[in-house]
Amino acid sequence: MAALSEAKRLVAKIGSALLVDRSTGALRSDWVASMAADVARLRARGTDVVLVSSGSIALGRGVLGLPATTLPLEQSQAAAAVGQIRLARAWEEHLAPHGITTAQVLVTLEDSADRRRYLNSRATLQTLLSLGVVPIVNENDTVATDEIRYGDNDRLAAQVAVTVGADQLVLLSDVDGFYSANPYDDPTAHRYDTIDDITPEIEAMAGDAGSGLSKGGMKTKLMAAKTATAAGCALAITEGSRLNPLSALENGAPATWFAPVLDPHLARKRWISAMKPRGTLIVDDGAAQALGQGKSLLPAGLARVEGAFGRGDPVAIRDTGGRALGQGLARYDAAEARAIAGHRSAEIETLLGYPGRAVLIHRDDMAT
Repeated sequence: MAALSEAKRLVAKIGSALLVDRSTGALRSDWVASMAADVARLRARGTDVVLVSSGSIALGRGVLGLPATTLPLEQSQAAAAVGQIRLARAWEEHLAPHGITTAQVLVTLEDSADRRRYLNSRATLQTLLSLGVVPIVNENDTVATDEIRYGDNDRLAAQVAVTVGADQLVLLSDVDGFYSANPYDDPTAHRYDTIDDITPEIEAMAGDAGSGLSKGGMKTKLMAAKTATAAGCALAITEGSRLNPLSALENGAPATWFAPVLDPHLARKRWISAMKPRGTLIVDDGAAQALGQGKSLLPAGLARVEGAFGRGDPVAIRDTGGRALGQGLARYDAAEARAIAGHRSAEIETLLGYPGRAVLIHRDDMAT
């Protein structure tokens, strides 16, 4: 079974029903304060933390006096616009006393489907984490062009976990784990402590959406578990309404843990190495040696570019003798790579006319 104390990079998904009082539509400030204390404790022992926080629509609904029923799309967007600023401010105000800087990151599930947008999201989140920031991620419901679907933030949390290479994902919910049947309807239903393999039988046990404030159901949580565990990230479902929910989980609160298939970094490397390269980067001897030491590929070490590829595309990496060194996801397209080949990173803005990434391929986006 996974242990929260062992997490190196943790993503926690927080449902609307945990953040917002059902009767008043107001923020549960005491709960947010306790969660902030949990995050501060994790950060103090060296764990990177990302929060995927629902709540913007639920908060905005209360402010605007909208009914606690399913809203038309335009009203959901309006509620999200009003609630999002309050949600971000709440996290900032409760984490700041612990000396923690927060950042608001609004994304959609589609951001992970497009390579360029995926790399942008990954680079931003990685940089924020490297600077000690706790990103507060939410679905960009304000500009959604289709219906706001059930469970988006469960799946979004899994995508964020994959994007940042998290080794643990915790879904804080209104249920304390995965059950063989709906425990509210079936008194014989039992909770699983651990699930090593998501079989068709396990999938058949999942139910549908739950409370009025919460968009997620067990089916979407199971989808999130499949995404996360396939990328090497352990996932826990636990009841989160109690104060200090992460501390409670660490101290043995009921939960279901889904076991990861692979180490997250190994899983990512395998994913990259399985892609078909769309071009080739020829590097000099110094760069080849640096790559062998696990370093990123800088423009200065690039000797030649072959083929046509876009930003975010997989490219092969070879030395001047033709020896394969690996492959990775390029942070520049072929034309840009040719323009900056052999130059220092400080010269990129002058050469391209705009500031760019310091590295051509980051070591986290490379399989060698």
